[in-house]
Amino acid sequence: MSTPRPVRGARHDVTDRPCIVIWESTRACPLACRHCRAAAVPDRDPRELGTDAAKELLDQVAAFGRPAPLFVITGGDPFLRPDLLELIAYGTLSGLRVAVAPSGTPTLTPGNLRALHDAGAVGLSLSLDGSTESLHDSFRGVPGVYRWTLDAWDTARRLGLKVQINTTVTRHNLLDLPNLVALVREHGATVWSAFFLVPTGRGRLLDRLTPGEAEDVLNFVHDVGAAVPAKAAEAHHFRRVALQRVVLAARNEDHVAALGLGPLYERLRERAAELGLDVAARRTRRPPLDIDAGRGFAFVSHTGSVHPSGFLPLAAGNVRARALTEIYRTSALFTGLRDPDRLGGRCGRCEFRTVCGGSRSRAYSATGDPYAQEPWCGYRPGSFPHQREVAQLLLAAR
Repeated sequence: MSTPRPVRGARHDVTDRPCIVIWESTRACPLACRHCRAAAVPDRDPRELGTDAAKELLDQVAAFGRPAPLFVITGGDPFLRPDLLELIAYGTLSGLRVAVAPSGTPTLTPGNLRALHDAGAVGLSLSLDGSTESLHDSFRGVPGVYRWTLDAWDTARRLGLKVQINTTVTRHNLLDLPNLVALVREHGATVWSAFFLVPTGRGRLLDRLTPGEAEDVLNFVHDVGAAVPAKAAEAHHFRRVALQRVVLAARNEDHVAALGLGPLYERLRERAAELGLDVAARRTRRPPLDIDAGRGFAFVSHTGSVHPSGFLPLAAGNVRARALTEIYRTSALFTGLRDPDRLGGRCGRCEFRTVCGGSRSRAYSATGDPYAQEPWCGYRPGSFPHQREVAQLLLAAR
């Protein structure tokens, strides 16, 4: 079977160095987002890494070697740190690619965005959780966020910054997702990321998707990958979906029937068609990258504690006491999460576990066990009918 590669592997050994390091530079933020994992507060924490400690962190990231991980400065609102530009410039001179994930606040001025660009930032990550002002601002808890975000998006693009648009998928915006994709197509972005809520922080209060709804959304994200570059975050079973869809397309089988997709998928697909998002073969789909919490990914908190993910509150050490390189490569938590044989429940029995593994953050949030099965995945191991083709693709993905 000759097919395009549906899943991308990292270009280097992810047991040796991550692809992405995210640093929570501060938890201070003026917004009151309904899903915030950090339950952000207005004022900065005196325990934050100071400028010198932050530069030491950048040195530790550079010490992983080449290719260096992408270093993302997030928050809270990174603009509330007066040393933000100094740190971007320092990281850039150290050989890192530095991106910034700011909050949608009045700090997103053209002057501030130009300063990010001039300091050496390569990209900007912005959140958009509704295609209208009312949907987005109600989710973010402050009026005006929608307009600030769209203006910053357009300004960043004009400056030549790469822009990633993140959408937190919750019940409030399920039927709005096609409209959001249309906005991404209109304004342009390097990638649209559908982030599946992890019930932590304020997000514990939000309604959760059923496994069937999650499956419908993941297949919709796969579909619109023909219209915009699309990926899913904290939804690692998107890689399973990508493999299944490649097999079914090669066999010319109806994926709706074969995968048992539901009414939500049909409604999303109908709206996408109305918006002209279903035109076949307009662009090559972006294969999902095979990385996971602790496996190609590391998160450093505002106080320096190191986590496999910002949504997995288990710490493996602190960069003030132990180098990030050592924590990532040798800590029991990180090495354990890189072992698919440690997975429990359906995840441990699943034939897709080596390229999926499920959200360890969501598993921990639901059960207190980071190795438990993914609660938003309803796939029954071995139930996909074309196991020989799957085995070939899994072998090629290694």
